[in-house]
Amino acid sequence: MAWDEWEQLKAEAAQRGPTQMRLNQLPAEGGGGGAGDLVVNQEDLGAVGHDAFVLYEDLRKEADIAGASPNKEGAGSTAQAAASLKSHNFAMGGALEKTVEIWTSQVKSVLQACAHISNHLDYTKKLHASDDAEIAAVVSRDGEAVSVSELNRYFT
Repeated sequence: MAWDEWEQLKAEAAQRGPTQMRLNQLPAEGGGGGAGDLVVNQEDLGAVGHDAFVLYEDLRKEADIAGASPNKEGAGSTAQAAASLKSHNFAMGGALEKTVEIWTSQVKSVLQACAHISNHLDYTKKLHASDDAEIAAVVSRDGEAVSVSELNRYFT
C-alpha cells in the first residue's frame, strides 16, 4: 500500500465520524427473554453439586496411588516400588517417586475443585431458596404469597 493511499483511507475514516469499537454480533431481538437465555433450576444446581460430590468421593477412594496397598510403615505399593528401584540404583526409582508426587498433587487439586463446586452449588441452592421465601413473604396478592416464578411471568 502506498503512503498516499494510506492517507486517503485515514481521511475517509475521519469523515465517517469518531471511531468506536464495534462487535460483530447479531442485533438483539426483543430485548431479552429469548430462547438463548440461561436458565438454571434448583434441581439443576442440586444435580451438578451431587455429581461433583460423587466424583470427589470416587477420586478420593480410587486415585490414591501413593497410599494404595500400604505396608506396615504406611508406604503404598508405588512408593515401595520406587524405593526398591532406587535401592538397586535404577534411575526409574527417582522418576517413579516424582511421578507419584506430581500425581498426588494433581489429584488433590481436582479433589479441591470438586469440593469447591459441590459446596458452592449447595450454598447457592440454599441462598436462592432463602431469597425466594423472603420475597414470597414480602410480596403478596390477596393475602397470599406470590412465587418468584409467577412474578417472573409478569416481566417476560
